[in-house]
Amino acid sequence: MSKLQPFRRIVTGHDISDRAVITQDAPPTRVVEIGGPGGPIFYEVWNTRQTPAVIDRQSGEPAEDGLVLGPPERGTRIRVIDFPPEDDRIRNLTEAEAAAKFGEMGGADAARSAAGAPHPLMHRTQTIDYGIVIEGELTLVLDEGETVVRTGDIVIQRGTNHAWANRSAANCRVAFVLIDGQYTDGL
Repeated sequence: MSKLQPFRRIVTGHDISDRAVITQDAPPTRVVEIGGPGGPIFYEVWNTRQTPAVIDRQSGEPAEDGLVLGPPERGTRIRVIDFPPEDDRIRNLTEAEAAAKFGEMGGADAARSAAGAPHPLMHRTQTIDYGIVIEGELTLVLDEGETVVRTGDIVIQRGTNHAWANRSAANCRVAFVLIDGQYTDGL
């Protein structure tokens, strides 16, 4: 199993003459491996704190402590996750162990693991998520049904209970754009 190549985060802004400039060009600085060696790697790329988003000269990304699963209230988040191939350590997680994994991601309240669930890492967030598969393949698991998504596929995840399972023999990289949402219609 080989690691995926690093990527750059290029951020633009404006100089004192209002000309467009590059303010940052480097890999993301906030990188978190969940569950220790062999776990998924979260690359926190950027977040916004409100809609409409503030566009100024060069303020940079708003600071955050630790990893937070969802976007800020009324905000957005972009992250890249490298999913290693799934093994029995994941498939055999208990409900409490699954909740602890989501706790490491700053989202213990998102965990929906229960007896008979289609996957131990089922979870639900009040967000619209755009998931763009950059490399590899991953299985999207829902309460009813599942589908394999491959390089170039895009998932629009609308606040549904779901899990991601890498049943292949290679790492999978997915870029996620998360947008704060609100349930209606009794959801």
